[in-house]
Amino acid sequence: MSTEKKIIAVVGATGAQGGGLARAILSDPRSEFAVRAITRDVNSDKARALADLGAELVAADLGDADSIRAAFQGAYGAYCVTFFWAHFSPERELAEATNMARAARDAGLQHVVWSTLENTLKWVPLDDDRMPTLMGNYKVPHFDSKGQADQVFTDLGVPTTFLLTSFYWDNFISFGMGPKRGPDGRLAITLPMGNKKLPGIAAEDIGRCAYGLFQRGPKLAGKYVGVAGEHLTGEQMAAAFTTVLGQPVAYNAVEPAVYRSFGFPGAEDLGNMFQFKRDFEAYFCGARSLAVSRALNPALLTFDQWLMDNRASIPIE
Repeated sequence: MSTEKKIIAVVGATGAQGGGLARAILSDPRSEFAVRAITRDVNSDKARALADLGAELVAADLGDADSIRAAFQGAYGAYCVTFFWAHFSPERELAEATNMARAARDAGLQHVVWSTLENTLKWVPLDDDRMPTLMGNYKVPHFDSKGQADQVFTDLGVPTTFLLTSFYWDNFISFGMGPKRGPDGRLAITLPMGNKKLPGIAAEDIGRCAYGLFQRGPKLAGKYVGVAGEHLTGEQMAAAFTTVLGQPVAYNAVEPAVYRSFGFPGAEDLGNMFQFKRDFEAYFCGARSLAVSRALNPALLTFDQWLMDNRASIPIE
């Protein structure tokens, strides 16, 4: 690996977002960057695949501040991301983000991209009964903890671009949100979005957009940049499924309270999340410009393109 290239320390390099960024850099022969792939298990198949593409592998754990500090030393920049669904703890997520922010400050990084989301309490305070308060201190725990961490990066003086992500279309494959058969045998996707639009994106494209941010450099420090592949209603997504799968797929628009009652791990959190996106559609879509996303990542996929590429992987229940 050339020492002349600027090193980007990619947290979660074997995950969806970090993997997308690592592959975007490593597949660009003209890139000014090198990849330091940070992962808990440097011997995993995904880690070895990145090494084969030219990445440097470094073992670290977000819960271990010393390991993150060591992993960031000597780098130019870092991609910082957390994974709430591994532990369902907003307090742990905030602690992990704080570890990364402190490590970035201590390493003197010139540009950090922090994968974040809105602190929904700014729109729906704890005493607002439009949606239930969860875990005592949150409305949408996996949003609010990331949004609260933004201030940590700012207060520590870390030159940070705040990347607002969108709903992963990959959730239709791996998160149990794909089309399911109802009692009548018909397929349907179920979302509590009414007729509002949901910003969505291929997870791989988040990483590609992050690469575009690093290419533009620290001049974007302090800025919020939202990304999405398309803004689509449930009806539009169901129609796309119908075309690609070759059988009718309906859109089952339930109320958020019904979605919260489904009982799977995280159902209440996700029910509140979708309600937030529904109730504040104008803001949420507006913060995720399709034109900006495509400027950062000219290969940005549409939902139709993503479905065609992944139709064999979509489970039909």
